[in-house]
Amino acid sequence: MRYTTAPLIPESMSVVGFGCWPLSGPGVWTAYDETEAIASVRRAVDLGVNFFDVAPVYGLGHAERVLGKALAERRDAVLIASKFGLVWDEQDRVTNNGTGSSIRTEVEASLRRLNTDHIDVYQMHWPDPAVDIDETMAAVLDLQAKGTIRYIGLSNFSLAEMRRAAQSGAIATFQGLYNLLEHDPRAYHGIPLEYRSRSEVLPFVVEHGMAFLPYSPLFQGLLTDSYDSATLESSDVRNANPKLTGNAADLYAAAAADLRHLGSEIGRPLAQVAINWLAAQEGMGPVIAGCYTVDQVVRNSAAGEWELASDELAAIDGVLEHHSSVLS
Repeated sequence: MRYTTAPLIPESMSVVGFGCWPLSGPGVWTAYDETEAIASVRRAVDLGVNFFDVAPVYGLGHAERVLGKALAERRDAVLIASKFGLVWDEQDRVTNNGTGSSIRTEVEASLRRLNTDHIDVYQMHWPDPAVDIDETMAAVLDLQAKGTIRYIGLSNFSLAEMRRAAQSGAIATFQGLYNLLEHDPRAYHGIPLEYRSRSEVLPFVVEHGMAFLPYSPLFQGLLTDSYDSATLESSDVRNANPKLTGNAADLYAAAAADLRHLGSEIGRPLAQVAINWLAAQEGMGPVIAGCYTVDQVVRNSAAGEWELASDELAAIDGVLEHHSSVLS
């Protein structure tokens, strides 16, 4: 496994990270099995993966509990990144909440579910327009001073919002949507995005010594060799992604097919090509690749054993140029 660092996070972080949204439980992702999910986390650690990204809202606490159970004997060997700012009520309705009181409640709940006394990277999941960012930052800086969290991260913030937050304290990571086919996307699952990953955020991250954590690097499975929308369960969260099921789905599928063919020519699975395309870029932290089976972990982790050559990167650029009309 290759490892990376960032000026603001000097510890070695595996190039391939483990995205825990697929650990959300039954009814969220197709063919979920908790025993297999726990085995996948433990296998990832065996293969050198040491960065696990989760959030309370993933399965409304389920993913954090599963991760905590899986890492019970291995907590000291890994970095856990969780999130805050999305809360749910007794009817499971999710809303934004970036208030200091909510953050203090959330972190205690996450620590219990994760079975740990600290969170390595604590990220605000989405901005809360109703709360001044200074209040939010004051709360997380207090948690950092107490050792409850180690590093502060932001997810899905605009560049202007991130600059404002950084005036209060060091922001170590930014997590955003970025993959081979979504460079500067304007929406995620129909939710507007107020940032542009490649053109705006990456240069800022590099300039300020941060790490960019790309989520959905495999386009929720489209950028793999085994994706088949016909096999998704009706409750699968991917059915809510208009880029996978809407009018443009065929265009994205055609682009993925050409990239899959290129992967075959390179002699590598498309998932590994997609991960290494991201990892080759300056400022990139662990690539947050979602997994919930041991086979997926083994395949994705193998991307950390090799790198794309310059001619292979050029060939990828050629395919992307051919499909430039679908790139966002």
